[in-house]
Amino acid sequence: MLLAESLSRLGTETAFEVLARAAELQRQGKDVINLGIGQPDFQTPGHIVEAAIKALRDGHHGYTPSNGILPLREAVAKDLHRRHGVEVDPGHVVIMPGGKPTMFFAILMFGTPGTEIMYPDPGFPIYRSMIQYTGAKPVPIALREGNGFAFSAEEVLAQITPKTSLIIINSPGNPTGGAVPEEEVRKLIAGLAKHPHVAVMSDEIYSQMLYGGRKHESFLKYPEIRDRLIVLDGWSKTYAMTGWRLGFSVWPKALVEHVVRLCVNSHSCVNAPTQFAGIAALEGPQDAVHQMVQAFDERRRVIVPLLNQLPGFTCVDPGGAFYAFPNITGTGLSARELQNKMLETAGVATVAGTSFGIHGEGYIRFSYANSTENIKRAVERIGQLLVDG
Repeated sequence: MLLAESLSRLGTETAFEVLARAAELQRQGKDVINLGIGQPDFQTPGHIVEAAIKALRDGHHGYTPSNGILPLREAVAKDLHRRHGVEVDPGHVVIMPGGKPTMFFAILMFGTPGTEIMYPDPGFPIYRSMIQYTGAKPVPIALREGNGFAFSAEEVLAQITPKTSLIIINSPGNPTGGAVPEEEVRKLIAGLAKHPHVAVMSDEIYSQMLYGGRKHESFLKYPEIRDRLIVLDGWSKTYAMTGWRLGFSVWPKALVEHVVRLCVNSHSCVNAPTQFAGIAALEGPQDAVHQMVQAFDERRRVIVPLLNQLPGFTCVDPGGAFYAFPNITGTGLSARELQNKMLETAGVATVAGTSFGIHGEGYIRFSYANSTENIKRAVERIGQLLVDG
């Protein structure tokens, strides 16, 4: 078979490989505590589920517009106004089957051989994978522990060249939990005025999961870059809807036609009942969201001190999302070695920092989307593992 060479440049998401291995060990009878998977351990709120069931019973079984049904796009625009105080044209909102299609399409639009795309490192692995697939040059934006894993606007701006076509930002971030301060966002926006050829994709999927009084600074608040800004967000994390595959993005007017055409050529449309569930999520009570974030905050305040007590571990306090990203260089093991040892010997699933980029060596991602009891048990097991060697 004559396969396209570009397929060899596609990466993967190691968290799913870890999940598969953990499931295999469980089938063999091993007790595994999963702190590797990046999804809430809560049920989708009942009123959202009921809205989808009602939509099916009401006969919403057919195709929908490729950019999503208008009532959902209007609900998204109202929600963005409620949360960020910004005006968004529903015509610029595109409903997606999850978050990944937005990054997939954005990188396809701006990634060609000879261009450069900047992305966070450590960061979500699909960014680099898709950049490589298009033939563009991946340029990592180093996220450093000393900075709380937030980008430095000065460093980002210094890396821009005439070949830079797109900058990808993710705050709060996966895998680090880093949240970018408003001051750095403002510095970056101001500096981008000198680089009008550079587009920005802001991945804000964790925007409602912030701790310690932090506030999310959406890039939508800056009209000076709206004509070259793509914002990614959705329901997966906020409403515990990872398996529903429902996301949205906001596009500048000049790109809406292009992205809708990509939707037509790939997935046609998002399934109808899920879109009605999305409306119920945005327009219904938000109590479940607040309760879930509060639970994550409580677990954050449990896991970070426990990790800091482990020999060879140091862990900064994550500002958002539901990940801790401890430095494990003091153990003398590489990230992948420790990941495998914790899973195979201690029965604790985590993800090596190197799964998220070259700057992830020396770190391990812990998802605290698990019960406090399991978090304590997991860290106890790891402590025993480190003592026993």
